[in-house]
Amino acid sequence: MKTALLKIFCLFCAVVISSAACAAAPGYHIIKKIQIGGEGGWDYLSIDSKARRLYVSRSTHVIVIDIDKDRIVGDIPDTPGVHGIAIAPELGRGFISCGKSNTAIIFDLKTLKIIGGVKTGTNPDAILYEPAYKKVYTFNGKSNDATVFDATSGKINATIALGGKPEYAAVDKKGKVFVNIEDTAEVAEIDGKSLSVSGRFSLKPGEEPIGMGVDIEHHRVFSGCHNKIMTVLDVNKGKLIATVPIGSGVDGNGFDQETGLAFSANGEGTLTVVKESAPGRFEVTQTVPTQHGARTMAIDTKTHNIYLPAAEFAAAMEPTAGNPNPRPAQIKDSFVILVIGK
Repeated sequence: MKTALLKIFCLFCAVVISSAACAAAPGYHIIKKIQIGGEGGWDYLSIDSKARRLYVSRSTHVIVIDIDKDRIVGDIPDTPGVHGIAIAPELGRGFISCGKSNTAIIFDLKTLKIIGGVKTGTNPDAILYEPAYKKVYTFNGKSNDATVFDATSGKINATIALGGKPEYAAVDKKGKVFVNIEDTAEVAEIDGKSLSVSGRFSLKPGEEPIGMGVDIEHHRVFSGCHNKIMTVLDVNKGKLIATVPIGSGVDGNGFDQETGLAFSANGEGTLTVVKESAPGRFEVTQTVPTQHGARTMAIDTKTHNIYLPAAEFAAAMEPTAGNPNPRPAQIKDSFVILVIGK
């Protein structure tokens, strides 16, 4: 009898321990939501991991959030049609692309005050800071070019024709800039010294590449494409080495250099997690449920959490002759930042 009871007790303990282990390691999931509210759409967001600040584009202004306290600590107004935010911590400056005014705004990272502006090409979308030469690039969606200006003086250094519509871009921190060209399904490589296109790489079978992440150590570019694949480009070899399935409606991608994971934020309401399972071989390790419309993302390099903006929407309206493609109305004060972690 004692032996039987001992076996039952051991089996019970094994089940409890196994269940606890599973509960403790569920993989990536929504660990919390930062309630923001307010009105307006959104696009890119950017994290200053050292300063513990998250910058969120919001139609006409940029919201600044303390990601340790999960609260709004500032707001940068008068950024019409804001798309993206780039951070230059060593210069104490940030830069905002304003699509409706065709300008890049320069602001002080400590005070959040606007200290200047630069005229760009038409509809500046993605924006980044290139630290090797201390330049800022705006990628102009309607003039199909990039405006490059000095991050300190604000002086324009070049306008680079890109041969197609640019989308998201990334840097390797050694002077190279990579940008997705949506309508030609390519990545254009820009040399930061000559400020010219130094290479073009096809992403076929990928179509309409949007989001981008870069593995600096292994010289790889991850591009999220609208035909539901992530391409992996080896820029040293100048060729595609892999494709991985992702969800629909991608707009943001990223790569975590420390964990070696690539991510795709899909507007359908999922986050695809990709890893290299063998040399040159990539696979999906997890598809994380997020929220419909959560299509852009940023990675905190300190905690390795991923931040995605999203909102709730009312039911779609019926098309009319005057409005054949009506957009559903955003539910008031439903805007949130989803925090994905382990």
